Amino acid sequence: MANARALDKRRKSIRNIKKITRTMELIATARFKKAMDRATAASDYTRRITSVVSDLAKAGLEVSHPLLEEREEIKSATLLVLTGNRGLCGGYNGNAIRLGVKTRERLLEQTESLQVEVSGKRGVSGFEFRDLPVDQQFLQFDDQPQYAEVVEIADRYLREYAAGKLDRLEVTYTKFHTVAKQEIVTETLLPLGKLEGADTPVEDGEKKQENLYDFVPSAESILEEVVPTSFKVKLFKCFLDAAVSEQVARMIAMKSATEAANDMIKDLSRTYNRARQSQITGEIMEVIGGVEALEG
Repeated sequence: MANARALDKRRKSIRNIKKITRTMELIATARFKKAMDRATAASDYTRRITSVVSDLAKAGLEVSHPLLEEREEIKSATLLVLTGNRGLCGGYNGNAIRLGVKTRERLLEQTESLQVEVSGKRGVSGFEFRDLPVDQQFLQFDDQPQYAEVVEIADRYLREYAAGKLDRLEVTYTKFHTVAKQEIVTETLLPLGKLEGADTPVEDGEKKQENLYDFVPSAESILEEVVPTSFKVKLFKCFLDAAVSEQVARMIAMKSATEAANDMIKDLSRTYNRARQSQITGEIMEVIGGVEALEG
């Protein structure tokens, strides 16, 4: 039978751990709500930008832009992998790293030059552990990525794409659908390809819609602004989705850890009670034995 004092000490230690995991669960829940609100707002903005391009197409404008056109030959590509700066979030970081490694292998077979960029300390250390080079790392993003910081990265991608130094940009991240569903995906952000609704056929009854819009200074100039903005917003949405998914994963992991601590405390309490009972019984038997020896 285990020592009762040792069992009690271990039980107290697990109770302290339970307090920590419970606190981390509450913090992750609060951060998740804030991050989800920002991601929802970005989703609405992305849909609105897409709607503007769709309206331009229905108004009779031929939607074409260098960012929408596929390159015939992919000479250079960039892979951006989004992970977190902290752990204790289940398989969130590990899943993103594994898919990032697979995407890297696939791109190396398709292109002559590949640059790998990683956001998050866990992702950087994961690639370094596998002896895989990381050309650029971003450690400034946390649970609330700022649009201005993402735009700096997006502008660099746009300049490289316009100059012909970049033919494809792929982003590996955790896409947020609902609290119960997050999906590890790799999406191609450059070229953008066809924007949703931009290639929708114009019906005869819709041709009159052209008269509802006045383009100042011109529809083409509006398109020049909308398409790059659409790319920036999509990249920002990837960062937001990754941040939300990380908090969900941490919230679930800490909840599971708290429940596991409760189960361990119950098991230790039962074992402690049996050990304590056995110890008390032994002490009583020693006292009875000593009394009988004195009387004899």
